Amino acid sequence: MRTELVSEPGDRAHPNEDFASVGLPASGQGGSLVLLDGVTPPRGGTGCLHSVPWYTARLGGALTELTVSLPDVPLVEALATAIARTSATHAETCDLSHPRTPQATVVCARWSPETVEYLVLSDSALLLASPDGAVVPVLDDRLDRLPRALLVSEEICDARARNKEGGFFTAAADPAVAGRAVTGTLPRADVTALAALTDGATRWVEKFREGDWSDLFTYVRKEGPRALVRRVRELETADTERAFLGRSKRHDDATAVYVEL
Repeated sequence: MRTELVSEPGDRAHPNEDFASVGLPASGQGGSLVLLDGVTPPRGGTGCLHSVPWYTARLGGALTELTVSLPDVPLVEALATAIARTSATHAETCDLSHPRTPQATVVCARWSPETVEYLVLSDSALLLASPDGAVVPVLDDRLDRLPRALLVSEEICDARARNKEGGFFTAAADPAVAGRAVTGTLPRADVTALAALTDGATRWVEKFREGDWSDLFTYVRKEGPRALVRRVRELETADTERAFLGRSKRHDDATAVYVEL
């Protein structure tokens, strides 16, 4: 098995809000991948005493432990339990009902000798490669399908779309959100490799149009996750006129995980 992981902050003066892990049980019969992209809050209160990196570290750590130690528990249940466990650690000190309580996107995959399970919540990406070389992206595109009117301001988005019916969902304080994730299970024989990427890394496709998802997967397989992040940074720096980035931040936290089964 080959695994590679790289995570780089968008600004080295600020903590990286992403989280990534690969867990390999001592039995050697499978493993799991967890990737979170912490949601940077706007200026102003979040109702919480804790930072986004604090949240992603605890949620990611809990989800890694659960997916490895409880291989028969479905990923939706594992995510719900991880959210509940994390919420319990600060429910007495923080307002978890605040729309900007610390939260994150989630990608999780778990493989055994028989199957590959996956879960995607919000706008990070999971790519699955089959023995014939085809690459299938697993995406939760609800944010992309929202009417622009719901995204014109943070206030409107929080009030009408964030973790709301008809909007989009992230892992925050409510365990029930796990049931909103995109999930599936495939035979192990149908998956030879997979890659998980936060949206700071998927800019290669989604912002800069360097290729499609299959091209991105080939790039990561041949050059490695570090090369992908390095190329994204080059493209960001070169976009001085913001022809591709538009109003997006110049550099975003970028994380990529590659696993050959």
